Amino acid sequence: MENMTEQELIIGLIDKYVDLQRIKKENKNTPNEELEYQIRATTVKLSSMGVNVEDLTL
Repeated sequence: MENMTEQELIIGLIDKYVDLQRIKKENKNTPNEELEYQIRATTVKLSSMGVNVEDLTL
């Protein structure tokens, strides 16, 4: 990860966020604290890089 550009890091985080959203949808919104935590943490990281995740949320 040391040699990743900021753009590559953002793309990786977007991919992770989208994957987490897919998992949440497949779980049919069954409560899952770890999943929710991972989504929140990824959202914060993306927001700190200026990425708005509202358009990515299922």
